[in-house]
Amino acid sequence: MLRCIHLRPFRVSGPMSDLFSHNPAKSRYELDVDGLIAFADYQRSGHRLVIPHVEADPALRGTGAAGRLMVKVAEVARAEGMRITPLCSYAAAWLRRNDPELIA
Repeated sequence: MLRCIHLRPFRVSGPMSDLFSHNPAKSRYELDVDGLIAFADYQRSGHRLVIPHVEADPALRGTGAAGRLMVKVAEVARAEGMRITPLCSYAAAWLRRNDPELIA
């Protein structure tokens, strides 16, 4: 006799598909990773990009998604001639380790 087993959805490890975007309506940058979102809220102040909050979907934690998001945020800031004021402890730590010259 066959039994039906119901499984919860799960993520198979392997390459993830990242899509970075700017969401001006929510004042945030987003990284869509296979349908899950990591985001960095921002405020513009002169030539500064203030980052008060970075968050990743719980399923993305430990995958490096927030770091990949910050790489893109840093690229945007650099391309626009801005420096970053990180109010979020994650953003501050990431910038100190990876791109300290962008810190305002």
